Amino acid sequence: MNQIDDPNYWRTVKDNLTGQKVVLSDQDVNLVKRIRNAKCPDPTYNPYESFIDFFTYEKQIHPVTNRPEPKAAFIPSLSEKRLVSKLVSAIKKARFKPKPIIKKPKPFEFNYDLWEKEGKNPRLDRYIPAPKPKPPGHEESYNPPPEYLFTEEEEKDWLEQDPEDRKINFIPRNYNSLRQVPAYPDFIKERFERSLDLYLCPRVRKNRIRVNPEDLIPELPKPSDLQPFPSIQSMVYSGHEANIVCITVEQSSQYMASGDKAGVVKIWEILTGRCFKTLDFPGPISNISWFPIANKSIVTIVVENIVYIINIGLGQRQIVQQTDQYFENLNPETNDDDDGPIVEEESQTPKKKENPVCHWKRIHPENDAEDWRKGIRLMIVHDFEIKQLTWHAAGEYFSTIMPQAANRSIVIHHLSRMKSQVPFKKIKDIIQYVKFHPTKAYFFVATKRTIRIYDLIKQQMTKKLLANCNEISSMAIHPGGDNIIISSMDPRVQWFDLDLSDKPYKTMRYHKKAVRCVDFHRKYPLFASSSDDGTVVICHGMVYNDLLQNALIVPVKVLKAQNVKKHTEILQCLFHPNRPWLFAISSNTVRLFT
Repeated sequence: MNQIDDPNYWRTVKDNLTGQKVVLSDQDVNLVKRIRNAKCPDPTYNPYESFIDFFTYEKQIHPVTNRPEPKAAFIPSLSEKRLVSKLVSAIKKARFKPKPIIKKPKPFEFNYDLWEKEGKNPRLDRYIPAPKPKPPGHEESYNPPPEYLFTEEEEKDWLEQDPEDRKINFIPRNYNSLRQVPAYPDFIKERFERSLDLYLCPRVRKNRIRVNPEDLIPELPKPSDLQPFPSIQSMVYSGHEANIVCITVEQSSQYMASGDKAGVVKIWEILTGRCFKTLDFPGPISNISWFPIANKSIVTIVVENIVYIINIGLGQRQIVQQTDQYFENLNPETNDDDDGPIVEEESQTPKKKENPVCHWKRIHPENDAEDWRKGIRLMIVHDFEIKQLTWHAAGEYFSTIMPQAANRSIVIHHLSRMKSQVPFKKIKDIIQYVKFHPTKAYFFVATKRTIRIYDLIKQQMTKKLLANCNEISSMAIHPGGDNIIISSMDPRVQWFDLDLSDKPYKTMRYHKKAVRCVDFHRKYPLFASSSDDGTVVICHGMVYNDLLQNALIVPVKVLKAQNVKKHTEILQCLFHPNRPWLFAISSNTVRLFT
């Protein structure tokens, strides 16, 4: 009766260690069923998952059997050994002589060219066959199948058509026997036209180019010969609750900063993975960037339309004190010309004073005590939401992008003078990305389909690059400054050589979805691209000093986030400043590949 009353009787088992009765859960029952059926205990495990090796350069030959070669295959037979010894002794004693070659007399051939005196005709040296007419089909039979016979509508349409537009020049008919077939009235006419075609129609020999398919594929080096490059996942920085949007690395390669959509910024130690500091902001983080020089502890954080310039307070104590002293010694100069564009129109009329581009605010330790504890020293308030922030290599200037601001969407800020100015008076297209040249006074501006290069000293545009894509998403400049790569949403990665042409030197299509970010390594010949398909492709990009030698571009590795159940997009990838390591954003974590 206990078995009938207890619904969990069939689930109850006795524990031999404790002697107690344990009721199995649904998960335990499913686990027992999978073990009984000889299946993997983990239901998420796929034993038939496909293996794809993207970049394999070695030919792999599979043997028919796994049986080893017999010993007799490596040891010569005794009969062959004796035969070879006899031949060797015969050759030494001059008993073995090769057979003499008997030359057979050639038969007499009479070749006489009748047109030798009139000059050689190259057409006579080779035979060109005559064009053959199409063989007759089922419709030309005296008893064709019913589907080849015309209906009344088809016959009417055929009669109304011009003779040149008709697919066939006759109407198929059905006869009981071949004797009942009448004479074809156009037979003599068609034979005469056929003879004219053979006599008057010029014939051309089609020369087929036979090319070995292997010769069309360029010989690329093996990925093992191009090391070092990031290949495995070494560390995961987890601690954010919301999705991470941007990351940046300190120039001394000791710390890394990450910002998410919830307004949280975390400072990590790269080698240990410890979180040293956490900062909260009132809005989502759109961009974060470290100071390009290691002599100052400055981090810029973009929250909606505000740029926070922060003394992060990490590293050497002397550098932190010098950074605070640098902010205290800032004395902005009043100059009304800084707010306007760099290039003005030639006019004798006085220029009207425009609204200021943005507002600078200095943080005082007494009035703004809470912001001062966070390390905030300056605030730059813009009128519109900021999409991107980029630093100049010298650390004196940085630029911001506001796509909604129309003609005032690009703003260049001078940190030491606490001034801002608009470099362009008119902007025709929406700005997607901007970059400073690493060594020269050039400014790169990327719109949806073009990249314009401006000389800041001459104050004019020097070059315009045309990208064959729908929308540019990111841009990276080679440390040498003569090559750039861009990513697009279509998805493609395009390499531009500024010395060659204004069109892409090479276009790479190894991603399946939109490419979000590209980045060059500063010291190693490497560049990477991250995409919405959840992969990061590492490529070897060697640029030679010889102008006659093109750049070597070889894809070497495809990186994916490990231990991730669902598909995650990789919004940004960033190389380590000194080592061949790569940081990649995956959902709410940052992954380090070494």
